[in-house]
Amino acid sequence: LIDKWPEHVETMRVEGLTVRMPDEEVNVEVDARHVCEVCTFREEFGYVFLMPKAYDTAWMARLIEPYLAEDGLTIGIQNAMTTDEIAKAVGPGRTIGCVIELSSEIFTPGLVKRNTPPEKSWLGLGALGPSMAGRVPEVAEILKCVGTVSVSNDIVAAKWMKLVVNCMSLGPVTMLGITVGEAIAMPGFRDFILRAGSEALSVGRDRKYAVQPIFGLTPEDIGNRLLETLFDKLASDIGPGARDCVLQDHLKGRYSEVDMINGVVSEESRRAGRRAPANAAVTEITRRIRNGELAPERSNLELALKLAAG
Repeated sequence: LIDKWPEHVETMRVEGLTVRMPDEEVNVEVDARHVCEVCTFREEFGYVFLMPKAYDTAWMARLIEPYLAEDGLTIGIQNAMTTDEIAKAVGPGRTIGCVIELSSEIFTPGLVKRNTPPEKSWLGLGALGPSMAGRVPEVAEILKCVGTVSVSNDIVAAKWMKLVVNCMSLGPVTMLGITVGEAIAMPGFRDFILRAGSEALSVGRDRKYAVQPIFGLTPEDIGNRLLETLFDKLASDIGPGARDCVLQDHLKGRYSEVDMINGVVSEESRRAGRRAPANAAVTEITRRIRNGELAPERSNLELALKLAAG
């Protein structure tokens, strides 16, 4: 395990890694390394599971590339559209795409709170081209220890579908400073996020992405309620009290991935000659929160509705 939080690495070295799940807690001994130690590696890796923030993908993929075996694989288990960045760094022949449904929190060194246990976690895997399809099962064999694994014939489109769901969940929930369960109960919230999701679907159509029923759902499960079904499935699996990754970023004073999710939808819509006001509002409010101009609080929904209407 290679990490850039020094206290976390040192704690894992001494105490192991503790994972606290809803019905179980496990402690495992791990080989934890500081990111600055990568330059001392002599071995080559057959598999690299890349799990930083989306905006750290490019430099981390390039950092590990010299230590990836010639026939090794890099799998980006992340939000946002990171697969191309990984392929540019390590080559498309050493890249497998991945979509994930799993919520966790980390505030204490050596301790991960996993809100979604394995039976509620889902991963979608797929090759970037036909020549790599035969490598997907070996990655699936490893990740089935994490949760349910599905193989996608269009992993890039599947990743966009996850971005669509994230447009409705991460930034919108976090700007209110509450959990997803509390947000759903607020009048006007569901209509607002469905608008954000619809804007993201429009950008997906511009990119020629087919609609994908992710999270282990089937087309029959989705029916005529694509956006609502995907959002409700995510909310149910992560649990009503989970703090999502963007809220954790705000609490830690960190930059979030909203610019690479809602921001991408807003910007690409603008380039196509149309507006994406709901996503633009989430992006703007998130920017103000990071700059200290706003606090994450319920009143931001009213502001978002006002910005989206303007």
